[in-house]
Amino acid sequence: MSLTFHWFLPTNGDSRHVVGGGHGTPATASGRDRPPTVGYLSQIARAAEDLGFEGALTPTGAWCEDAWLTTAMVSQHTERLKFLVAFRPGFVSPTLAAQMASTFQRQTGGRLLLNVVTGGESHEQRAYGDFLDKDDRYRRTGEFLQIVRELWEGKAVDLKGEHLRVEDARLARVPDPVPEVYFGGSSPIAGEIAARHVDVYLTWGEPPAQVAEKIAWIRGLAARQGRTVRFGIRLHVITRDTSAAAWADADRLLAGFDPATVKSVQAGLARSESEGQRRMLALHGGDRNGLEIHPNLWAGIGLVRGGAGTSLVGSHAEVADRIKEYAALGIEEFVLSGYPHLEEAYWFGEGVLPRLAADGLWTHPAGEKDAPVQVPFAG
Repeated sequence: MSLTFHWFLPTNGDSRHVVGGGHGTPATASGRDRPPTVGYLSQIARAAEDLGFEGALTPTGAWCEDAWLTTAMVSQHTERLKFLVAFRPGFVSPTLAAQMASTFQRQTGGRLLLNVVTGGESHEQRAYGDFLDKDDRYRRTGEFLQIVRELWEGKAVDLKGEHLRVEDARLARVPDPVPEVYFGGSSPIAGEIAARHVDVYLTWGEPPAQVAEKIAWIRGLAARQGRTVRFGIRLHVITRDTSAAAWADADRLLAGFDPATVKSVQAGLARSESEGQRRMLALHGGDRNGLEIHPNLWAGIGLVRGGAGTSLVGSHAEVADRIKEYAALGIEEFVLSGYPHLEEAYWFGEGVLPRLAADGLWTHPAGEKDAPVQVPFAG
């Protein structure tokens, strides 16, 4: 099995400190250290491409730049890297979204992946004119994906659903290849939608035992639909030549968390309707102590950031071992990030990926002929 690795485009800004925000909370001031210009994001994207990342996740929400527009611009400064574009299906019609995806594929040479984000914060959804409750938003997502997938198959679609209605919807040109659909969600209704419609189910970085439970849950639901689903995980990384150096950097980040900011962010996240966010908060309980919740798995990021709140911390060899542990559970794709995103991409790409390649678990997407020579560091 060859594992797949994606990086992250920080369209909310980047820094040597953690940039908080997400799930209804605003980006923290550190996001202004390195503004998310097309030039800087393209620099990160080119580094990720050279190092061997398959794609780059771009987030969605009021706290960051628009993912569709940003990736369309950054794509013109890269050659191979794919873009895992996060978007909320309630904000755009399914026919228009299918057309946008088709256009993106043609203009980038097939480099679009779609991360469907139903939206777990009703107050943020209402700001965009969406007044459905959480479960109805998921049901609408199901109808949305049904329409989009049929359009991508070249069908004329008529659907009068509970939330969406289209008549004689069709595309003049279907995408080639059809974009793969990524999706995450921990509530029962989210599991049902994932089992019916998605290609890759994403989970945030919980300890392996909890991840194993999620995989078994989604795998069982998909089997009842006659489908199979691949699995991915979203994590931050702090990987260095030695374990001590990695943990020293984690301690540096933690020391930079202003207590008032932590209190404010935690209060905001406590109002979240997202089951996944609730599970993230339960890993640390807002406490700075006991943040290593599994060997080399640190929950400190979640004190100031919504969404993915855990990080792999350790030497290159230790981080590679933790990746192998998740891979043994059935995780095939890893969506990673780190602060700052440019430098951390090199730490991981030059320190961890060569080790996985040596174990036969990863190959550079460019192929052996065009891939740079990578030699594992000693750490």
